Amino acid sequence: MARAARRSPRTSVWLEDRPRRGGRGGGSRPSGLDRDRITEATVRLLDAEGLATFSMRRLAAELNVTAMSVYWYVDTKDDLLELALDAAFGELGLPDAGTDADAGTGTGTGADWRDELRALTRAYRGLLVRHPWLSPLIGTYVNIGPNSLRFSRQVRRVVRRTGLPAHGLGAAISAVLQFVYGFGTIEGHFLARSAAFGMSPDACFRHAMSSVTGSAEAADVVQDSAELMAAHGGDTVEEMWERDFDFALDLLVAGIEAMADRARPGTP
Repeated sequence: MARAARRSPRTSVWLEDRPRRGGRGGGSRPSGLDRDRITEATVRLLDAEGLATFSMRRLAAELNVTAMSVYWYVDTKDDLLELALDAAFGELGLPDAGTDADAGTGTGTGADWRDELRALTRAYRGLLVRHPWLSPLIGTYVNIGPNSLRFSRQVRRVVRRTGLPAHGLGAAISAVLQFVYGFGTIEGHFLARSAAFGMSPDACFRHAMSSVTGSAEAADVVQDSAELMAAHGGDTVEEMWERDFDFALDLLVAGIEAMADRARPGTP
């Protein structure tokens, strides 16, 4: 109890203002190692083995160094995970705030906000699907790394151009990001589980549905799922997700447009 009371709350690896001095291990700095290489190896391990089994010892083995060598560059496993989280956001390839994006990305300042929003949300969804370990980390850390902040600024810049009143901007940003977070998290975890079982997404979905047919409590859900699949023309699970995501995003865009119209002066 006394020890826990003395423990200071963790802030962020991005708020460090001191150079590394050898961490816990002391001694000389290991050659051939740097923070970028450690972060890349962390992302690679998380993709291959998941968050639950990640450890400093496992990372050191991947890098073929001692665990103490890693502490030259980070203090804790939390630091590594926060660095990996921001490195993943770097895959989005977004421009710095105040600069024009490449015309082909759909995120330039001259693009329609609807197209920009769709491009950003699809990119965010793809990130969550490719890296299922991201979603629990996003809810754990403050996400103030340069790549995370770049994404946040881009989303905010786009939403500010919708015509929504100032008091509604935060809610609109939350609605969009939380929708994508939930959709991408469920999709990414389902695909990861399918791969772990050596099954295709369609086979895993059919297996899951058949496994619960004996439950009276779940009968209505199973029936609804079967009817929804039939309504989509019997396409694959991934094709259904694509159409569902696009339609749900259209609903959000339409809602933003309606609320922006309502806020315009002279609108009844």
